[in-house]
Amino acid sequence: MFVRSFGSAINGISAVTVAVEVNITTGIGMFLVGLPDNAVRESQERIRAAFGNSGFHMTGKKVVVNLSPADIRKEGSAYDLPIAIGILAASGQVTADRLDRYLIMGELSLDGSILPIKGALPIAIRAREEGFQGFILPEQNAREAAVVDRLEVIGVSHLTQVVGFLSGELAIQPLEVDTRAEYAAASTRFDLDFSDVRGQAQVKRALEIAAAGGHNVLMIGPPGSGKTMLARRMPTIMPPMTMREALETTKIHSVAGKLGAKTGLMTSRPFRAPHHLTSQVALVGGGTNPQPGEISLAHNGILFLDELPEFGRGVLEVLRQPLEDKVITVSRAKYSVEYPANFMLIASMNPCPCGYYNHPTKECVCSKGEVFRYLNRISGPMLDRIDMHIEVVPVEFGELARRGEEESSETIRTRVIAARDIQQKRFASLPGLHTNAMMGSRQIREFCPLTPEAEHLLEAAMKRLDLSARAYDRIIKVARTIADLEASQNIAPTHIAEAIQYRSLDRQSWGL
Repeated sequence: MFVRSFGSAINGISAVTVAVEVNITTGIGMFLVGLPDNAVRESQERIRAAFGNSGFHMTGKKVVVNLSPADIRKEGSAYDLPIAIGILAASGQVTADRLDRYLIMGELSLDGSILPIKGALPIAIRAREEGFQGFILPEQNAREAAVVDRLEVIGVSHLTQVVGFLSGELAIQPLEVDTRAEYAAASTRFDLDFSDVRGQAQVKRALEIAAAGGHNVLMIGPPGSGKTMLARRMPTIMPPMTMREALETTKIHSVAGKLGAKTGLMTSRPFRAPHHLTSQVALVGGGTNPQPGEISLAHNGILFLDELPEFGRGVLEVLRQPLEDKVITVSRAKYSVEYPANFMLIASMNPCPCGYYNHPTKECVCSKGEVFRYLNRISGPMLDRIDMHIEVVPVEFGELARRGEEESSETIRTRVIAARDIQQKRFASLPGLHTNAMMGSRQIREFCPLTPEAEHLLEAAMKRLDLSARAYDRIIKVARTIADLEASQNIAPTHIAEAIQYRSLDRQSWGL
């Protein structure tokens, strides 16, 4: 007997529907075809054990399972459940009348329990797009898939439940989640706050500008000056994600298996802080079974690289292309996948190996050559792609002991949102362009005209600091954001002057 059930394969952060065709004929043995990997091939042993421990039996005839389309590689154990249901339907142990209405995915345990899968959200989106009535999946992934409306999400925990539901003997209520209500309630709820940070008014100002315009930032200062503390509070002053951004971000974390059982839609911007021993593959993605890397997991959020010079030179250089293009394409001999990578880079570093170069009270024990070599671990092209270089100095005792209230994240976020609203209106006719940091040369000429005074000031800075053309563009972008925070239509010389001071590492005297 021939039966067809439906599953799905993940390609990048999208899903492709897979038809699981099961044919039982005279003969013996079970054969899996359709480009399955080892995990899929091993499913037959899990299925046999699950059948025996759940009151079902494996047919003694020849079973051929074809995963169509056959030119797409099928990876992972999530095909256990659609294959098992197909075999039960083809052998008459479950009715096949409703199989064409539901997409089915899940890993089988030997006792028939159903274990969670990766990529439930993009699979659910594909199921709705292709007109399926519902999606049967592990109950641990049900909230994640229930983000998709107009689709019945049936969470199950055991093989017997799936058989009972498809046979009409067991009623399972589809899980429904009020996505917009949950998003509205949690999108501005944070455990951290900028009011926790004492002093550092200049650095807070710079980070506010960075959040308002989506600019990349490098903080340089001695140990204990608050660089990491400030960086971890950056998501609290950024605008809440739009629903589109939240869905896109959740899809990436779903494919990577980073969502918990109680997580539906991600409501906070991601903050990723990989260790400096992270490899290139872990950072950009890929691998034997392609997975999103840290730069994609930081999509629509922040990638924080602490102790930047300690990262391998090759690891840092792979960031150059996604910082410009906001997307990363991973190409290997057997596959090519594209992952979004529109993130803000926040990096921090000590000024020298001992950490106390330019410290107001502690003496640096490094030679000038050591300081120079330490800074040169970061290439010039990489520094050019970082819009703002901020010097962080230690907080004095008086500031630490002061009992006055510091400005809260909510107050700063209000100003950031107002500046982002200005940018949204400015770029309304340009799809894919949302912040000042994303402007190209053409948009800079159109939206960032300089007064003669501002142009003269920038020309003098370019000559004195020997800045590159890319640094020229980034100064103008930062100045445009400073003007937006003041709701100023024109870029004044004061805006250019403030933007120039955020290029600390371009100064010829630094490190000498």
